Amino acid sequence: MQVLAQFIRDFSFENPRAPNSLRMDQRPEIDMGVEMNAKGRPDGLFEVDLKLSVKASNPEGPMFAIELVYGGLFQLANVPQAAVEPTLLVECPRYLFPFARRIIADATSDGGFFPPFFVEPIDFAALYMQQKGQIGETAGQA
Repeated sequence: MQVLAQFIRDFSFENPRAPNSLRMDQRPEIDMGVEMNAKGRPDGLFEVDLKLSVKASNPEGPMFAIELVYGGLFQLANVPQAAVEPTLLVECPRYLFPFARRIIADATSDGGFFPPFFVEPIDFAALYMQQKGQIGETAGQA
């Protein structure tokens, strides 16, 4: 697996109640979503997107909302066909994650939040297996 490029495909940061939202008397409630997507290209390379969405709120209302789609361009060589999908949806996002995590931490820090919000490590293998199980259940119901 070779990483040829990394990039922000889409990024949004909202701090709708600033500066009032910056005073944290208690730990905010966090709602987080993670998605991994991959697609092949005609040139034999693969685009992989890691989408992280984070919404923080407290009893007074929303504090911040972030959506980040962080992508990478990957080349796979000598990967057995059965391992291509897990490589693209587990190993590639695992590589992209620290960079996406830093972008989110920097945005919350630059948005006035201290300490900045750090996304907890993500088990991409478990997410992949969960996603595969849901697809299997859906196919079984059809």
